[in-house]
Amino acid sequence: MARGAGGAVKRLVALYRSPTYSPAAHRRNDTAILDDTVVLLEHRGWTVTRAGEADVALSRLPAAELYVNMCQGPTASERLLDLVPREALAINPPGSVLACHRHRLVARMAAAGLPFPRTLIVPTDNPGSLRPLVHQLNGDGRPVWVKRGDVHAEISADVVATKEAGVTDAIAAFARRGVARVALQAHVAGPIVKFYAIADGSFFVWYPRIDIAEDRFRAMVFAAARAVGLEVFGGDVAFPSPDQPVLIDLNDWPSFAPVRAAASAAIAAYIDAKASGA
Repeated sequence: MARGAGGAVKRLVALYRSPTYSPAAHRRNDTAILDDTVVLLEHRGWTVTRAGEADVALSRLPAAELYVNMCQGPTASERLLDLVPREALAINPPGSVLACHRHRLVARMAAAGLPFPRTLIVPTDNPGSLRPLVHQLNGDGRPVWVKRGDVHAEISADVVATKEAGVTDAIAAFARRGVARVALQAHVAGPIVKFYAIADGSFFVWYPRIDIAEDRFRAMVFAAARAVGLEVFGGDVAFPSPDQPVLIDLNDWPSFAPVRAAASAAIAAYIDAKASGA
């Protein structure tokens, strides 16, 4: 059994994301980044127990000093708020994951004063009544994005773009699938950049490489992560102009698939240092 300074056992629990929140190829990639990270933490002396969202939902959480958390669903995340011991470290903290759910993220970004598309969180039970709101949101005639209002996506149909006339039908489709609320989001013109990062700035990768004001971009996404308490994160940013980044999505612990080897090494080093008080 691995031991740290002074002979203390270094125990961590790796909490894997439910396949529900890792559709299609994301399931393999989400599993791979956590696998690679915890293997590297084992090499750093941690004894690892693996568990998943279903275990957490049933209050089955092994004791540990460190919880490496990829859970994303509301049930597991809310349960973790009570289950993780106060003296233990969780990365990402369950509260930060819950704050990334769209109906909370919109308010957090507004409170932080960060550039974010005009977004309305609305119920799906009466789509026809929302027509005036849609017109107000999208008076410029651009497409409207209709997105699941809680977790980021379970299937591809959880994020759709449509003309204003098609919004009510799109909302009705969500309602038929039992989704209680959606986010109606104004389209932001310009190229989209995807990024991956760690809170201390030791890892920050973005693509495609286009001509933008990188310092402003970087400052914005790290401010967004601080606003919700994320430590391992990624997302998407639109650039209506090179010096005008607009955050489109903020994701708790993405797959880092294009840069997995470098990312897992950086994440493991960050977690080990923080858990060790370095």
